[in-house]
Amino acid sequence: MGWRWLRSLVFNIQMYLAMALLAVIYTPWAIFDRRGAYAGIHTYCRWVRFSARWLVGLRSEIRGDVPTDEVLIASKHESFFDIIMICSVVPRPKFIMKKQLRWAPILGWYAMRIGCVPVDRGKRGQAVARMLDDVAHGDAPPGQLIIYPQGTRVAPGTKVPYKVGAGVLYKQLMQPCIPAATNVGVFWPRQRIRRDPGLAVVEFLPPVAPGKRVEEFMQTLETDIEARSAQLRREAGFEV
Repeated sequence: MGWRWLRSLVFNIQMYLAMALLAVIYTPWAIFDRRGAYAGIHTYCRWVRFSARWLVGLRSEIRGDVPTDEVLIASKHESFFDIIMICSVVPRPKFIMKKQLRWAPILGWYAMRIGCVPVDRGKRGQAVARMLDDVAHGDAPPGQLIIYPQGTRVAPGTKVPYKVGAGVLYKQLMQPCIPAATNVGVFWPRQRIRRDPGLAVVEFLPPVAPGKRVEEFMQTLETDIEARSAQLRREAGFEV
């Protein structure tokens, strides 16, 4: 147990060192061309996935059709690793994010460079209006907008209601929504140094076509994501 904790500590330290190193390498390109920001993000996320397998035995797998068009991705959020996995494969990820993250070293600048929208808690309606305006005027890049319908990281098996803001965004954007399920939290829990070996999965589920009523959309989203996430946990040998 002590050896696994030590390997996890080494993994965590190198993960943040790699973030700083790759920022130095990619920032000059990213300043002049947004493609540099995407390249830096993809390189970093793929490194984290590789090093997690190498150092702590945490393999990772993406299932389903990876979204490449301009769509909404509504994902279960259990740890930093599900963000890493999604951003390692979608070509142009962007988020509606907490305003405080704007000032995070490295992370905040890259988030703004790829078109993320920082918002105060409880003011997501303003964020949607701003994002739609930015897209209309060409100020925000097209891509895959990733949202977390529960609003925050949620431990595996914990019941937290889905927030209607996801439905409002779905209605206003009039884009397909790709639900995403995961079992990541059983291997990479929040606020714990140790990472456990196993197979972490993020699975893109069949798209929800635009045009549903918000209530119907929210019910479909929650049912599909929660049911599949529970199946992925059982597949990994957990009953939470």
